[in-house]
Amino acid sequence: LSIFLSLLVPAHTIRSPDCGGILTPSGLKYRKSRPTSPTLAAGRGSKSVLRQDLMAPPAPDPSLTSPRSRNQINSVKVDEFSLTLIPDTGMRLSIDVDLGITSAPSTTKEMQLSILADLHVEMNPEGNLELVTSACKPTLEELQSTEEMDRSAPNTSSGSDVDKQINVEKICLEVSKLLLFPNERLMSLAAPFPITPSCQVRYVPLAAPMYSEQGIIISLQTTFQVSGTAIPLPVSPVPFSMPEPASSSPSHLTLAFSEHFYTSLFFALEMAGAFNMTILVRTPPCPEITPFLPQMGSLFQEDLPVVLQAVTRSSPRVVLEEGKAILKLFLTAQIGAVSPVFQSFLSVNVDVSARLHLSVTDTRMIISAAAIEDIELSLAASDVGPVLAALLEELFLRTIREEVPAQINVVLREGVFLPHIASFTYTDVNVTVHKDYVLIPCNLQLEARTG
Repeated sequence: LSIFLSLLVPAHTIRSPDCGGILTPSGLKYRKSRPTSPTLAAGRGSKSVLRQDLMAPPAPDPSLTSPRSRNQINSVKVDEFSLTLIPDTGMRLSIDVDLGITSAPSTTKEMQLSILADLHVEMNPEGNLELVTSACKPTLEELQSTEEMDRSAPNTSSGSDVDKQINVEKICLEVSKLLLFPNERLMSLAAPFPITPSCQVRYVPLAAPMYSEQGIIISLQTTFQVSGTAIPLPVSPVPFSMPEPASSSPSHLTLAFSEHFYTSLFFALEMAGAFNMTILVRTPPCPEITPFLPQMGSLFQEDLPVVLQAVTRSSPRVVLEEGKAILKLFLTAQIGAVSPVFQSFLSVNVDVSARLHLSVTDTRMIISAAAIEDIELSLAASDVGPVLAALLEELFLRTIREEVPAQINVVLREGVFLPHIASFTYTDVNVTVHKDYVLIPCNLQLEARTG
């Protein structure tokens, strides 16, 4: 199948994006109502990791022989966990941690540990996006100290002792461990998603993201598999680049899809046979059509229903104009009756233009065909003599006008998964169709983790 398709359709010679997204500064700062879940951090899990690592007992230090010199961390409170954008560079992770440290037996100290880490996203050898840290700087500052016992007793604890106790240098290693969870989620961006039982879509990152004042820009290329085999898609006639969102946009994320993306989607569905249709025609049975087509009487004497079997004769196309999306579908319909096997008496070319309605639910784009805006029937072949176009329309137009959109909607009823990271859904979505592309600004919603 793949060899045959490669002969019919030119494959991509150059990897080029056909969709993408911009994660805005608002998206980076997004938090749920509980203040524990930054967008790209592991949220509550990150804080648990920090608490466990900071409170874990260090290896014994022979230089600290006196029990009075040992510091024990008995409380850890993560006050701040934020991620900000640095244009042209990456992101900065800022963590502020309040520590309660007891220097047995006399002193309790409150210290603040501040961590600044520079992050960016790279493409790893497997072709997945990966969040990495390029710089890390922890600092420790004493907030207050209270002596609970003999104030005249010498205080053998020192700042260097505290540093040894919390193992400041180890903190940066632990920060890199915090990235394991978001990197697992980033890998889900390129996972295959089902469209129909035999057709899947993947969104493949083409390069590491770029960073601008508008946000983090990710370019994606769509690939499709039909029955487990990657299919070559038509070559995009126009290179696609992410349109810049309005600087005042409050949305967390802006997704953009090119006209070529939608044409490729319908091409893949065509390759999967999704638009092959069998329709019971709403006309009188065969004998009652005979007055219109006199030669019918010699073919079918029985009272048989008329059936239309349609297949695509050339690739579908989607045209995006300002404010509307149009699907152009090119079918060849064999019209006949089952007696006892299907026997065609007419072959008709059917060219359909249908308005597409686009919306988003959770992480799926819901595509539906509305009423047909334009339809053209023309005779391709006939076993019952010449048939005028007006007669074709009288006999079959109503059925085609009603049934073709209905069958398209059956194919697309589950929706098409959008590029997304596991655990996130999209809310407050606004779908806007422009000439050559569709823009989808939306907000992020992090699903609650269980267990």
